[in-house]
Amino acid sequence: MSVPDHVAIIMDGNGRWASRRGMPRAAGHRSGAQAVRAIVESAREQSVKTLTLFAFSSENWQRPKTEVRVLLDLFRRTIRREIDSMNESGVRLSFIGERAHFSEALRHEMAQAEMRTRDNAALNLVIAIDYGGRWDLVQAARRLACACRDNQLDPDEIDEHSLGARLALAEFPAPDLFIRTGGERRVSNFLLWDLAYSELYFSDELWPDFDGNSLACAIDWFGQRQRRFGRLPQAAATGL
Repeated sequence: MSVPDHVAIIMDGNGRWASRRGMPRAAGHRSGAQAVRAIVESAREQSVKTLTLFAFSSENWQRPKTEVRVLLDLFRRTIRREIDSMNESGVRLSFIGERAHFSEALRHEMAQAEMRTRDNAALNLVIAIDYGGRWDLVQAARRLACACRDNQLDPDEIDEHSLGARLALAEFPAPDLFIRTGGERRVSNFLLWDLAYSELYFSDELWPDFDGNSLACAIDWFGQRQRRFGRLPQAAATGL
């Protein structure tokens, strides 16, 4: 069975999961954080090399301030609680997104977690926080413009490679499989460039209910796809 090297997930449905149980949205977010642990462990067991999780989008700042505080506090506490286990399991932790809006304390903890796990190789866990696909393209374009201004790059040399090398996920291969839970059928400004040839898998399960078996089903589905990348089916099957 073909296993995707890189899986990217929009973890949607925490609030609805809680509402259906008569619980506050914060309880849904806490249950969603617990689901992350199970998916990280399952991804590593199923030989996924890179797992990117959309934890907090650029648009999430528009939510009520109390909910934003809950999300960021939960994020910080989750880092503290899980970092030892992730490090022991060989998980390398990375963050992508605009960190300037976070407190100095949170930025410090993120940097420390990255530093502590930087040599691990069992799984690359990438957390997208204060991230947006349009923001990513804009910051890459800005870097290209600065390189041209400083005579480090000729504008005529700008191509897909030079732009892609300046995106947040430049260090990692593009996702093979994109998963969104919660029943929505859109990518919601997530990895707009990187998802160009990803297989898109939408699950009606709410994120706190999405477990290792759910991930295995998505990977099984992926294994049945024929990824052609613009080639004819026969050529794609032979790799030509």
